[in-house]
Amino acid sequence: MHCGGECAKLRSTPAAAGNIAEDAVRSILLVLLGGAFAIAPLSSHHSFAAHYFEDQSMTITGDLVEFEYRSPHAWVHVMAPDEGGTVRRYAAEWANPNRLVQQGITKDTLQPGDRIVVVGSPGRNSGEYKIHLKGIDRPADGWKWRPARNRR
Repeated sequence: MHCGGECAKLRSTPAAAGNIAEDAVRSILLVLLGGAFAIAPLSSHHSFAAHYFEDQSMTITGDLVEFEYRSPHAWVHVMAPDEGGTVRRYAAEWANPNRLVQQGITKDTLQPGDRIVVVGSPGRNSGEYKIHLKGIDRPADGWKWRPARNRR
């Protein structure tokens, strides 16, 4: 295409140079913003050791009141007696549902009213009644779950 010399003039005008600079800044900002969104999920995932005594173990036996099968972690809520005999609502943090489904655990595996035994690491704040779930049994039918790496 022939533009009679006008194309060269347009490319060298200050307005054209400003547009190139603005485009470069926009591109850099988009890359940085995209990187921030990519990193955000990684930084939001916590270490269990920050919230639980991973070197300790506790066992509770009680009735399931709720099974939250959602990301990032499933939660098992159990009414069980504490060490003093007072019935408390414990919240046991389990694995991600994507990992659980690979091990045959679905949202229907546990039902409210199921009598279960939960083994796990106690929470660092004892008043929260939280457990990092390491194993779960349902004695009524013999169903058991252990992490894949600890199955025997």
